[in-house]
Amino acid sequence: MNIAVTGGAGFIGSNFVYYELKNHPEDRIICFDALTYAGNLETLNSAMENPSFKFIRGDITNRKQVETFFENEKPDILVNFAAESHVDRSIENPQLFLETNVLGTSVLLDACRKYSVDRYHQVSTDEVYGDLPLDRPDMMFTEESNLHTSSPYSASKASADLLVQAYERTYKVPATISRCSNNYGPFHFPEKLIPLMIINALNNRKLPVYGDGLNVRDWLYVEDHCKAIDLIIREGHVGEVYNIGGHNEHSNMDVVKMILHELNKPESLIEHVADRKGHDRRYAIDPTKIQTELGWQPETKFEDGIKKTIKWYLDNRSWWEHIMNGEYQHYYERMYGSRKKYVYSSL
Repeated sequence: MNIAVTGGAGFIGSNFVYYELKNHPEDRIICFDALTYAGNLETLNSAMENPSFKFIRGDITNRKQVETFFENEKPDILVNFAAESHVDRSIENPQLFLETNVLGTSVLLDACRKYSVDRYHQVSTDEVYGDLPLDRPDMMFTEESNLHTSSPYSASKASADLLVQAYERTYKVPATISRCSNNYGPFHFPEKLIPLMIINALNNRKLPVYGDGLNVRDWLYVEDHCKAIDLIIREGHVGEVYNIGGHNEHSNMDVVKMILHELNKPESLIEHVADRKGHDRRYAIDPTKIQTELGWQPETKFEDGIKKTIKWYLDNRSWWEHIMNGEYQHYYERMYGSRKKYVYSSL
């Protein structure tokens, strides 16, 4: 099969690319990514060496680029990871999130309809459900939970989900949706909580924690997430939503302290800062549906996953140092700008 991965130079998308190349060598993987600030082509260096992989630079909001991609690559399955995903950035610039996450999704759906793909899969988030109270650990999000967004980011993702469901019902686009809890692992962009805390701790800088730090997240190791998506696109039922959770609930403060302990750094590095606007208190996913229907289970305990993640950042300093100094943003033109087989049109 030809599997198109939009946003494949980002965190979860790149991990999915590597998962597919390893576990399904019979398939061809084509990455379509605009290489915005969070897309890092260096992340795909090893994939570039695989003859089953191809990278195309393009923007999902650009209809001409998307249709050219479909005409040339003829994907059987499209997995959409492409999204603006940082909540703080969405508060500063909501329009960008609407353009990429909603309008971009509509362009992809139109192309899937026009070129008759076998499956369109939308990678969504548990943030579309809003939050849960800290004093009700028995409460969890299910696929039937109401959408109740708290930020421009989550509103844009919920809007995209509704659009996917509308295209499935109205135009019979064979679509599925997954909503995951917070991911962590290799290639996580340094602005997010876990990599930021690891990098700051390594450099003996203050670790900024929003508010009281008691906000709780259900942490999902990224490889476990990739396994779930792989199952959904191959065995999941068209029109269905699947929640993917890690059964690993921890407060932000607990996560930060684990990182400091693992790196043998003092807790005095923690610095409380003003809380984020509309900051959700707790997320918790009930993954019973995907466990029952597809046999998926999260395999990585947080205590093990965080150690693997910290080791990865220790072993791959050049990757995140290039991001911190901005060098990664020039990597594409330096390495591939003149190699036309990697690009259909410039952005």
